[in-house]
Order: sequence, then C-alpha cells, then structure tokens
Amino acid sequence: MDKTALVSFDIENGQHILNALEHDGKSPDVALWAVLPEYEDWRLVIASQTLDPRSSGNSEINLALQKANVSWNSRPTIFLRRMDEPFIAELRRIFALAGDTYGMRLGGQKFGDQYIEDAFVYRIR
Repeated sequence: MDKTALVSFDIENGQHILNALEHDGKSPDVALWAVLPEYEDWRLVIASQTLDPRSSGNSEINLALQKANVSWNSRPTIFLRRMDEPFIAELRRIFALAGDTYGMRLGGQKFGDQYIEDAFVYRIR
C-alpha cells in the first residue's frame, strides 16, 4: 500500500503538539514525523528526558494536549520512545551536534534498530 503524503497541515499540527508539550514543561529532545515499515502511515515520533513510555509518559502527553485545548480530532498518532533506545540514541549520536535539524528529511536508512522509510525532522538534540 502506498503511504500518504505528509502535507503542510501535518507539519503545522505536529508543531502545535510540540508547542503544547513545551508549554507544559515536557519539551521533546527528539521529534520527527516518520513512516516506519511496521505501520502504513506517518507517526509523530517523540523522545524526551521528561517523558517515559514505561510509566506515565503517554498520560502526561494527553494531559498537556488537553490543557492546550488540542482537540482529539487533530491529535496525530504519537509514538513515544525512550531516550535509551538504539533508534533514538543513534539519531542523537549522528545529528545532535548538527545545530538546526528542523526540516531535515531522512529516509531509506536504518538508525539503531529502526528502519525509516521517510521522515521530517523537527529536532534532534
């Protein structure tokens, strides 16, 4: 199945999600839209020192979005990852010193244990 295109609305919506998290003190260290082979659509991949998917990280994201009045209809599928996962660690090792990573496109390559078909980067630090 062909993947859907990432359009400017998606990029703006993702930025709105990141702004809501930052406003709530949960600023992601890694944030990107990605098409991963195990899914057929774009996922907003987030990793943060302050959000842990093994505990209350997903609940904290939902609470921050609720506080920012982000409607359920405009919430993308968020893929919360741990900072110590090979995928996130490799992205940070390669790109964290690059300075501004906003708008960088990745794809057709493997980072750690995760292959990325396509990606739009907000930040990697």
